[in-house]
Amino acid sequence: MRKPKTQKTAKKGAAEVTLTPEEVILRRRRRIANREDVKSFLTQLFVLILILWVLFGFVFGITPMPNDDMKPRISSGDLLFYYRLEDSWHSEDVVVFEKDGKQYVGRIVAKGGDSIEITEDARVVVNGSYVVENDIYYSTPLYESDVVYPIALEEDQFFVLCDYRQGAKDSRYFGAVDLNEVKGKVITVIRRSGL
Repeated sequence: MRKPKTQKTAKKGAAEVTLTPEEVILRRRRRIANREDVKSFLTQLFVLILILWVLFGFVFGITPMPNDDMKPRISSGDLLFYYRLEDSWHSEDVVVFEKDGKQYVGRIVAKGGDSIEITEDARVVVNGSYVVENDIYYSTPLYESDVVYPIALEEDQFFVLCDYRQGAKDSRYFGAVDLNEVKGKVITVIRRSGL
């Protein structure tokens, strides 16, 4: 009949160290606890990545401002956070949209059901009334394009202008923006100088 082992040996460097049963059990518990900690960390990391992917893939978006078309409020390089699930649109909303495979940022000036015109004297007229834009510091010149004024916007269409009206690509250049081309409404801006 065999005798139960009461001690175990472990190599430590070149010498062998004799361990008591309690020390062996304690070492095994530590090893198991370390494995469980790593497994827990990896699980939490996976869940965090999944949540961020859902949030920034379907609910929110982030994009840098590519140029100075929205200055002075938004400058080139500023980070724009936008909300993709917006269903309530108003004049003055800043939106990220895509036209002909290229991304733009602009401000809604008119929406579905409105009639809009850019006059010869570089003014914006919506539904027969001149629009007073206190925060826009530039005139709104006409562009030589295929856009014919006045434009009667259909439901789910917007007329979008950039804040820097001189030379910016907006609805004066490519016409009305459809709702399915709008990626989202800008909810906050992080200044490049603040990074």
